[in-house]
Amino acid sequence: MLALSRKKGEAIIINNDIEITVLEIKGDQVKVGISAPKSVPVYRKEVYLQIQAENEAVADGVDIARLRDIKLL
Repeated sequence: MLALSRKKGEAIIINNDIEITVLEIKGDQVKVGISAPKSVPVYRKEVYLQIQAENEAVADGVDIARLRDIKLL
């Protein structure tokens, strides 16, 4: 993992076409903005993990209705 320090208004560029900018810092929260091509999906990690779990369940033949009961940490 690459760890970088950034201040408000500073950005990081990934692969020439994805830009992550620090928009705001309040206490222990940091608000970031992400600019990426529409072809690049961008998710919060907890949403991504839920999507992955649903995809695996479909591949395994699990009833999608049961997935609604899954609690994420």
